[in-house]
Amino acid sequence: MSVLELSRVGASAVLTMNRPAARNALDLELRKAFAAVLPELRDDPDVRAVVLTGAGGHFCAGGDIRAMAAGQGQTDVFEGRSRILNMQRWFDELVDLEKPVIAAVDGVAYGAGLSLALAADYVLASPRATFCAVFARIGYVPDLGGMYLLPRAVGLARAKALAFSARVVDAREALQLGIAHQIAEDKPVLDAAVELAARFEHAPAGALGIIKSVMNRAFESDRHSVYMQEAMAQSLCRESAFHQEAARRFVGKQAPLYQWPQEQP
Repeated sequence: MSVLELSRVGASAVLTMNRPAARNALDLELRKAFAAVLPELRDDPDVRAVVLTGAGGHFCAGGDIRAMAAGQGQTDVFEGRSRILNMQRWFDELVDLEKPVIAAVDGVAYGAGLSLALAADYVLASPRATFCAVFARIGYVPDLGGMYLLPRAVGLARAKALAFSARVVDAREALQLGIAHQIAEDKPVLDAAVELAARFEHAPAGALGIIKSVMNRAFESDRHSVYMQEAMAQSLCRESAFHQEAARRFVGKQAPLYQWPQEQP
């Protein structure tokens, strides 16, 4: 059985971290599995959205501390740097994936597991989900993009407070802070995430990919640079087959190709 299971539900790919005995902590095998599968999802045009979740009632407990402790003193300091850089390479594949990514968080999302959740475009939490930038408890700093993504989710002051204190945030507070986007109250969180992913089956994949790519870099770009990206992107979208058909349907007063349910956020 794989430590990272890939399944398909319609046009959605479901990635399940599968180390339940370790609360899906990121060991070397799981990290290698992410590095292998993410380019596959990126290049598959039949995958319109991705759901990321964990097995055994937890999302991800972060790094595998037992493996870290076992390896202390056994590697050169620069090997440790290479290990982090290697993780960042596949993690960037997830952050930059030009498809909607939904994290279905049950149980713990701690440390690097919190970073994995924040890499998603939507974070759906179960009522029992908990989040923690736990790094300071073991004398570490937030990694796997945590110092980049957490301030953008909750604001700089709150991000510092969460990282300094390493305190646990429950699902309700996570929703208030902006870490989570929705709490799945009336159904399992994975079911809610799969339902959300299904809404993108008929979405304009090219347009959504550009939106995500430009917005991911908006905080580092000046206004006029974003304007230029917007102009070039819009010229591409205007010539797309999706737009041509959508415009024809609009003029003909037919049902749209893609429309978000009005009762849903």
